[in-house]
Amino acid sequence: MQSRAIAILGATGSIGTTTLNVVRAHPSRLRVAGLAAHSRWRELVDPAKEFGVSVIALADPAAAAEARASGAFPAGTRILEGTAGLTEVACLPEISMVVSAVVGTAGLAPTLAALKAKKDVALASKELLVLAGKFVTEAARASGARLLPVDSEHNAIHQLLREKPKGDIARLVLTASGGAFRDTPIADLKHVTLAQALKHPNWSMGPKVTIDSATMANKGLEVIEARWLFDVPADRIDVVVHPQSIIHSLVTLTDGSLQALLSPPSMAYPIQDCLLFPERLPCPAPRLDLAQALTLGMTPPDPARYPCLGLARAAATTGGTAPAIFNAANEVAVAEFVAGKLPFTAIAELVGRTLAAVSAREPGHLDEVLATDAETRVVASRLALGLAR
Repeated sequence: MQSRAIAILGATGSIGTTTLNVVRAHPSRLRVAGLAAHSRWRELVDPAKEFGVSVIALADPAAAAEARASGAFPAGTRILEGTAGLTEVACLPEISMVVSAVVGTAGLAPTLAALKAKKDVALASKELLVLAGKFVTEAARASGARLLPVDSEHNAIHQLLREKPKGDIARLVLTASGGAFRDTPIADLKHVTLAQALKHPNWSMGPKVTIDSATMANKGLEVIEARWLFDVPADRIDVVVHPQSIIHSLVTLTDGSLQALLSPPSMAYPIQDCLLFPERLPCPAPRLDLAQALTLGMTPPDPARYPCLGLARAAATTGGTAPAIFNAANEVAVAEFVAGKLPFTAIAELVGRTLAAVSAREPGHLDEVLATDAETRVVASRLALGLAR
């Protein structure tokens, strides 16, 4: 297999740093040709030197200016800025794959540009499919570029579905850890703190994703994401709570049997699967030790504990811009909780009120989706004032 050159959008986050570890494990198969981040340029200096990367992009222009003035990067390094800079990195002629791991919607334009330029995309930013799944999947189909899911659940389904006729698939089953408060009495949830919400029992992730796991908003987003990735209606996508995070997803076949993919809770596995697809090589992460006792429990999610999951399902059923409204409202609600302005239980309440206040419609153009996203954030911020602590 020829060496594959990749660009990493979101190189300073947990997905980005794990991607670099996978590249280190397979230097004859993978190389890094471009790095991008929002503003933490200092964390790009060492990887740029290690991998000989000469093109860097920072979404924040002020951070880009600071990086240029620092003299910390090797001579000749190009430091680009803004959406245009991220897009240029995503479309570098020498790369064949982009790891899209920018938090939120900042990675939408670069990801669409990469797909249109026939670059394969390893997609970690679930918000992009929730916000603009129609347009992202259309871009991939039109160019023939592959859209490979990095989320452990969707990557597991992607592996399970390979070479299976669509008629053999009855249902998809996403597993959820249950987050930080899966065993907390529901009456106590209104008192939980930010520090408690950030202590995920199984995974090491960024703060937004960790809080989304605690509310199970992340699983709602993943239902919407799976609908676009696998062309399966949301009402044929189930969710189960699996505290051990060993089974990453299951597929129910038409004969009633189930197939599952198991691995330790390490993002190195799905990232490597995307980067090396279709080749398989040893992964630089611990393996399951079947000599040890292995407990695999699964239960249905409690709607009273996880109201965000029900709200996301309702948005998926409504379709159109409803998923974008859910996503934007949830981002505002989580930011308000992180800032100490909302109690934990108000996250779902704010999302529900916002979904009721903003009208969903079928978008004909991407600009309509972006306009709805902007409108939703204004409405959610206003409604948050009435729910403040």
